[in-house]
Amino acid sequence: MTKTLTFAVMHFTVAFSVAYLITGSFLVGGLVATIEPAINTVAYYFHEKFWQRMTPEKQASLRLGLRSVFDTYALKSS
Repeated sequence: MTKTLTFAVMHFTVAFSVAYLITGSFLVGGLVATIEPAINTVAYYFHEKFWQRMTPEKQASLRLGLRSVFDTYALKSS
């Protein structure tokens, strides 16, 4: 959980900085920096839980499936 919280602090700082630099508004920067990282932090926590439950066999199968999708896409976009 500590890793997740430190990630949230870093993410908040980056989100605020980018939003503020783009808009020049502390309000917009604050809103973006509060909402977006909060949602991403929760998503990150569950993403980590998901990967902890993945067996090596399932990971290999997922890699093969993704490779197939990206290979097909690369051929179509050439």
